[in-house]
Amino acid sequence: MSIALLDQLITLARREGADAADAVLVRGTSLAVQVRQGRTEELERAEHNDIGLRVFVGRRSAIVSATSADPVGFGQLASQAVAMARVVPDDTMAGLCARAATGPLDAAGLDLEDAFEPDVGTLTTRAGRAEDAAMAIAGVANSLGASASYGRNEVVLVTSGGFSGGYARTSHSVSASVLAGTGTAMQRDYDGHSVVHLEDLDDAAVIGRSAGERAVARLNPRRPKTARMPVVYDPRVSGSLLGHLAGAVNGASVARGTSFLKDRMGKTIFRKDIHVADDPRRRRGLRSRPFDGEGVVTAPLLLIEDGVLRSWVLDGRSARMLGLETTGSASRGTSSPPSPSTSNLSLAAGTLTPAELMSDVTEGLYIVEMMGSAVNGITGDYSRGATGFMIRNGALAEPVAEITVAGNLLTMFAELTPASDLVFRRGTDAPTIRIDGMTVAGS
Repeated sequence: MSIALLDQLITLARREGADAADAVLVRGTSLAVQVRQGRTEELERAEHNDIGLRVFVGRRSAIVSATSADPVGFGQLASQAVAMARVVPDDTMAGLCARAATGPLDAAGLDLEDAFEPDVGTLTTRAGRAEDAAMAIAGVANSLGASASYGRNEVVLVTSGGFSGGYARTSHSVSASVLAGTGTAMQRDYDGHSVVHLEDLDDAAVIGRSAGERAVARLNPRRPKTARMPVVYDPRVSGSLLGHLAGAVNGASVARGTSFLKDRMGKTIFRKDIHVADDPRRRRGLRSRPFDGEGVVTAPLLLIEDGVLRSWVLDGRSARMLGLETTGSASRGTSSPPSPSTSNLSLAAGTLTPAELMSDVTEGLYIVEMMGSAVNGITGDYSRGATGFMIRNGALAEPVAEITVAGNLLTMFAELTPASDLVFRRGTDAPTIRIDGMTVAGS
């Protein structure tokens, strides 16, 4: 039914004078419960049903969107889109993606939809168990709340070039956040987990207990002296380094010349045994998808192979600008054009355990949380606030806070060593990571 609706919208756009068009429908439902101090503090249920139409008139294009998929308004939507396209400047890079598939496509084999939909009572109980487990940790003083949620989102895309496809993805999550200590010495921490299928979700009590233990461990932090030292990133924050890499290999940034990696294709930027891949086909992946925002069939993409930069992340437009082929990485909403984006991005695990990775560190920093960001995408200069623990003689020591870690991403990538503890948990995932020679600014 959804494909038929979008077909109807595209037909109307062609009748209005569009040379080509595509339409996307995004609809979903979500249910979330938050409890605090044993009481339900927030209960939210939301539904959305958004539709977007992109039309091309020659080399001109326009996008219109609506929050209703009622075909009664399709005629006006199509007319507005074509009228807008006729008055905007020419864009030589505009057009549907030539590599889009033809015929219908779905998410068979990716296992992205869980048939179980929890009710309010189930989610309330789950959130309550997380909070109870967190508050049971000695030293935890107060709860900032625990939550549990469920969602289901459906994406349908149809193009005038002959592509049609749709898929749905569900999500289940649980989280807890607490305060430890008293007065001005309080420390906050959290934990959480999100999955596609409920059976893969961590037990709520495990999440709550972890949040409580993390908060207590951070009590009475010190501020270390400014120095250069090895820095180890906990898996909870190590994925942020992949996020900076993703921004630098984004085809749009490369085409604009605003990436510090723009001249590094085919060159070594990591150590020889480092591999980074983007896999939109991962079964039950948080960001898996059978096709991209332009109807191109997705496939695993190796970005870094043995330390060498092998590919940009490209959609149709950025590929045309660079004289390359799309990597099937287009992402889009209903009111914006496609743009390059990663899906399930990961850094391959190394051979050393986290303990082995730190064993020879006389003095270093172990980061568990980061805040703020002063990362220059053009130069690669890096500076971020951090909290965590000192490493002394290969072991975690006293907690530290109010510090800044700084360096340059090119140097950091070259010095990066991953541990063996990779777990696919967040969509962008990396194991524990060590980088030597970072500047740690404290007192």
